[in-house]
Amino acid sequence: MRLVSIKSISEGEKLGKAIYNDNGQILLHRGATLTKRVLGRLNELGIPIVYIQDERTKDIEHSDMIKEETKQKAIQTIKSEFTSIADDMRLNKTFSGEHLSKGFSQVVHAILDDLKLNKHVLSVLSDVIVYDDYVFTHSLNVTVYTLGIAIELNYNEKQMMEIGLGAILHDVGKMVVPLDVLQKPGRLSTDEFKEVQAHAQAGFDVLRKLPNIPLLAAHCAFQHHERLDGSGYPQGLTGDSIHEYAKIIAIADVFDAVTSSRVYRKPMLPHEALELLYSGVENQFDKSLVEAFRRTIAMYPVGLTVTLSDDRVGIVVKQNKELSTHPVIRVIKENGVDVDPYDIDLMDHLNITIVEIETMLAKSEL
Repeated sequence: MRLVSIKSISEGEKLGKAIYNDNGQILLHRGATLTKRVLGRLNELGIPIVYIQDERTKDIEHSDMIKEETKQKAIQTIKSEFTSIADDMRLNKTFSGEHLSKGFSQVVHAILDDLKLNKHVLSVLSDVIVYDDYVFTHSLNVTVYTLGIAIELNYNEKQMMEIGLGAILHDVGKMVVPLDVLQKPGRLSTDEFKEVQAHAQAGFDVLRKLPNIPLLAAHCAFQHHERLDGSGYPQGLTGDSIHEYAKIIAIADVFDAVTSSRVYRKPMLPHEALELLYSGVENQFDKSLVEAFRRTIAMYPVGLTVTLSDDRVGIVVKQNKELSTHPVIRVIKENGVDVDPYDIDLMDHLNITIVEIETMLAKSEL
């Protein structure tokens, strides 16, 4: 299958990968015919890119970051527990958290098990999801990316559970932020921005009182918007004053935020998001942690059309975990002319690099 912009799809083409909502329900099955009406609906839902069936890439399949069963259990747990916490916060009730620790610990364990079995780099575009509530799916994605970094850094089991719980709960404070503020398409007013910023303190206040939730997890919620140069919030902490867990979650948080499709903006591609993170190295993000993340994520997602430095055009067919900037490419054009497709492993040709991605998916379009 091939990754394309819906603007470039011709009527009658077949969907290569199912589209879900964040309840795990299939909205459009693999193999569905993409009619003008369907494409219009996808555009309305804010989906800019999809996988289509393509004869030249029919053997290409994605490896999901985590199992569908794990994903759905995680989303259900996050929705249920976050909603319970939010209801009690609005009523100024004390949330007991009796089942919270067990439920989230099971989810973190399941994600870890899946990631340890997955020998591939993490692909941000392995699923196309229509979000009913972005906070829930964002919390799951941030947890997956965070644990990917933790594995790369050789954290022990205790550390991975601590940071996993911190990641999955990092945005729980947003449950008290008005939805119209969270989803506002335009620039936030000063007061609205303060409402959003308050979620870090709100999350900390809830989590630090809950039994069986590590205090470090509460500090992840408190510090994930802090930045190395002191430009973050809520305390304006700098450097080593910020816990490493929070520094890692900050990277995962920003990456998922900018690569996710929202009602008010289009997503970046992974390599663009990584460029954004690298632009903040030393001032905002720890360089060694950004580099650890780079080693865990697919820079160029499978199915993406790219141009190489020798002017050949091809489609990404496989990732190289050792060097994500140099995947395996299926060449489809040479000197502007279609050729019989053949594969080239850029790991064997380090002098050849990707210099351009398909125009339809370029940053200017997203």
